[in-house]
Amino acid sequence: MVFCSLNRNFATAMRNFIYTIVLLCSVNISLYADNKPVVKNHNFDVMRNLEVFSSIYKNLDMMYVDSLDPDKTVGIGIKAMLRSLDPYTEYYPANEVKNLKTMLTGKYAGIGAIIKQDLRDSCIVIDEPYENMPASIIGLQKGDKVIAIDDSSMIGKKVDYVSSRLRGEAGTSFTLKIERNGKIYKKKVTRKAIQLPSVPYYGLLKNNNNIGYLLLTQFTDDCSRDIRRALVEMRGQGMKKLIFDLRNNGGGSLAEAIKIVNMFVPKDVTIVTTKGKIARSNNEYKTESEPLDTIMPVVVLVNENSASASEITAGSLQDLKRATILGKKTYGKGLVQQPIELPHDASLKVTTSRYYLPAGECVQGIGVKPDIEVSNDSLPNIAAYLCGSGLDSTEVEFHWAVEYIRKHKKIAPAEDFHLTDAEWDDFKETVLKSGFKYDRETSKEFDELVKFAKFEGYYDDAKDEFEALKTKLTHNLSKELERNRTIIQRLIEQDIITAFYFQRGSIANAIQHDKQVKKAVEFLDQK
Repeated sequence: MVFCSLNRNFATAMRNFIYTIVLLCSVNISLYADNKPVVKNHNFDVMRNLEVFSSIYKNLDMMYVDSLDPDKTVGIGIKAMLRSLDPYTEYYPANEVKNLKTMLTGKYAGIGAIIKQDLRDSCIVIDEPYENMPASIIGLQKGDKVIAIDDSSMIGKKVDYVSSRLRGEAGTSFTLKIERNGKIYKKKVTRKAIQLPSVPYYGLLKNNNNIGYLLLTQFTDDCSRDIRRALVEMRGQGMKKLIFDLRNNGGGSLAEAIKIVNMFVPKDVTIVTTKGKIARSNNEYKTESEPLDTIMPVVVLVNENSASASEITAGSLQDLKRATILGKKTYGKGLVQQPIELPHDASLKVTTSRYYLPAGECVQGIGVKPDIEVSNDSLPNIAAYLCGSGLDSTEVEFHWAVEYIRKHKKIAPAEDFHLTDAEWDDFKETVLKSGFKYDRETSKEFDELVKFAKFEGYYDDAKDEFEALKTKLTHNLSKELERNRTIIQRLIEQDIITAFYFQRGSIANAIQHDKQVKKAVEFLDQK
């Protein structure tokens, strides 16, 4: 699968390590794609440096003042070596291979919920249960405190620790003890294979229902099947134009990207070519099936976090004149990785080739430039601190949203839900009473300006002006909340909607206010 990710034991491990590296480095000349000769002394240089490495470790193991941990020391050495290559070639020892499999497949076994550290109560809480997964099926809610897993207390533990205990083999069960509103509940949970949703939302836009919207979050196995099903369904409902959202999609399977592009372009069209050192890394990928639609207007949304397979999809549709790209320039990852099994159940994700779009360009370090550039919605500083995870020690927004959810058994449909003026006023009052504070960038910059003015001797002459400016910049939390009410209120609403309608409801509500989506609609309406 291709992805756009001194003792006897030590002596044996070192021999296996050296053998593996030699196999990777000493490639037969007949496999080289460009037919360039191997440097005359390359293999000798490889062996010489590996022998030096082995000798250094043996001497350290014998003479260093403290005992060495071979897994840690050699592992750090391997990872340092790989860092000199590119950011995507990575080593996974046996105890981390499951992380690689999760990344490549998007699958893991657990309860299906996002958890977070509650900084106010120093405990782990449920933040977001996934729809139709064990957490939501047994009724876990946002804000539930994780007290114990079986007989093991989770009080005072960190997120990684609790997460590792919630995960396990599919089909295994455990007793979860939670606290809600001061009461303790015990719930039996059976772990399930969790597939992170690649298409969390699609549908016709509320106020323009001949335009379909589809969000793809990752290129996992069979995501093209979900895309096809969504497109067919929306066409049956009257879709004439499409907004295809690849923002914040970091990529994944190259094969799935080809299949998705194939839905919009004819059969036997070259989508991407890959070029690497060995012959099997050189490939030309063409569409293999008849398309779904070759004339429907398509806008693809991208941003600086759209990478790899997202760039292949957006870039090839752009090169083939099949879609208009809107948003911000993409990340610029034009390298292809392949997982390789290593001795002792370890794995190596290695960059094997570069990919090139239909117009012949590799996006590595360059990215895909949109046809229409539109900035992302900006987040004011106060909103980031108030509604962002882990930024504010009071966590006032999180706890207010949890209380709201506890008091309401149901809310308006996701696309129509809004806080009332009275509810906003209550939230605002809660913030003012909480002692909420945040770092204001203007104050920090002002303090720096004063410091330099004093250092350079200008402050005394301009003291009155500085004092006047300081007065104007005086912190007034009430005014700042009102000034930024629109965006803060939407973030609160998103939290609440997610608790009642899960991720799909949150997205349905959010796209109504999304600046880039609105621009895409304007463009499609003009067409």
